[in-house]
Amino acid sequence: MLSGSELRKGVVIVFNDKLYQVIDYKHIKMKRTALAHVKLRDIVAGHTIEQSFQSDDKFVRANLDMRDMQYLYNDGGLYYFMDTGNFEQITVNESQLGDALAYLKEGMQVEVSSYKEKILGIEIPVAVELEVVETDPGFKGDTATAGTKPARLETGISIQVPLFVNTGDIVKVDTRSGAYLERKN
Repeated sequence: MLSGSELRKGVVIVFNDKLYQVIDYKHIKMKRTALAHVKLRDIVAGHTIEQSFQSDDKFVRANLDMRDMQYLYNDGGLYYFMDTGNFEQITVNESQLGDALAYLKEGMQVEVSSYKEKILGIEIPVAVELEVVETDPGFKGDTATAGTKPARLETGISIQVPLFVNTGDIVKVDTRSGAYLERKN
């Protein structure tokens, strides 16, 4: 159990029978009491709410299970992952993957989060290497600071890359922002 004064960024709690992660926390002192003003993200639905709690309100801390898994393949809207420790396979719906779907490629190592045996979602690495499958050709003399052009990557996502990047190149992409980081070959 946690009290309202023990809430911190990143903590996952059960509130109104739903899982919420604290994404912002402010402690507000009043004359006779203290309040915790928090912004909460619904882990399942994805929306955020703002709520104020008394410092002595009690919450159940939700301990999420995190498992290292390898992405195997997809079949329609179902995505298959294998636990790298015991080789157990699980299936995740496309809707549970969210933004991670744009960067997911076969063989990738991910962390799958669950609560009471219910899969909540996956966490992918901060940066991934993907092949450019379509872009305009680069020209001799193009430099990294001369500008950018659109490129479609092997997972289907399109990003802006420097003019010197060609089809077939491997590029490193920041999965948080979708920004090009560097060319790998």
